[in-house]
Amino acid sequence: MNSMFTIRSYGRTELAQLYAPHLQPFSAYRKLMSWIRLNPTLRPLANQKQRCFTPAQVAKIIEVLGEP
Repeated sequence: MNSMFTIRSYGRTELAQLYAPHLQPFSAYRKLMSWIRLNPTLRPLANQKQRCFTPAQVAKIIEVLGEP
């Protein structure tokens, strides 16, 4: 895999904008969270009250949704 994407901590909106760069920040965040809520594997991430995704969480998101 020759990707420029780095698995690290990402702010929720920061990661969302990588997946939906054509949307406004809040809209991109809502879109990412809707994808997360729809996936049973990722759903627990939607219930956490944190501002950032940890590297482990980002890796799981990438595993399920693919790289942004």
